[in-house]
Amino acid sequence: MMPLSYFGSEVLRQPAQPVIKVSAEIKKLIEEMFETNKAANGVGLAAPQVGVGKRVVIIDLSHTGIEPFALVNPILIRGRGSAEDSEGCLSLPGIFLPVPRFEKISVRARDEKGRSIVIDAEGFLARVIQHELDHLDGKLFIDRVEDKEAVERELLALKDRLAQIALTGKWEQDDE
Repeated sequence: MMPLSYFGSEVLRQPAQPVIKVSAEIKKLIEEMFETNKAANGVGLAAPQVGVGKRVVIIDLSHTGIEPFALVNPILIRGRGSAEDSEGCLSLPGIFLPVPRFEKISVRARDEKGRSIVIDAEGFLARVIQHELDHLDGKLFIDRVEDKEAVERELLALKDRLAQIALTGKWEQDDE
């Protein structure tokens, strides 16, 4: 398992570097990202979220019946329609805000074996992929939120949560 990078970490705001070859090192990174994502109860994870500035994401929506998969050097080649829904992020624990995204997308990438693939996605899967692709460009979902005052309020509360994580290694959510 790899440690998560949280809001304020430089790696989250820097564009990730392309992967030259899907090597044994990249395959190990993908495997460790899946483990980290599962331990954190996430649905997706980008390499910068574990401190690695490479263009790699993993998606795990197995709870919906979709096989988990990795995307190496993904590029959004088409987006259609628009939908707004609430999003959260493992790097910004406890923040959930509405984000506008494309409803349907097409993405070109390499899979974990280095093969060229194109994925057509819609709905929640499209949203998760777009969220993770943003991480590769140094963007966070809060950058897309239209209500900037809500973002500021949430970021103030996040400071306390991040302090708790720094002290204890975890965030104890309040039962509300």
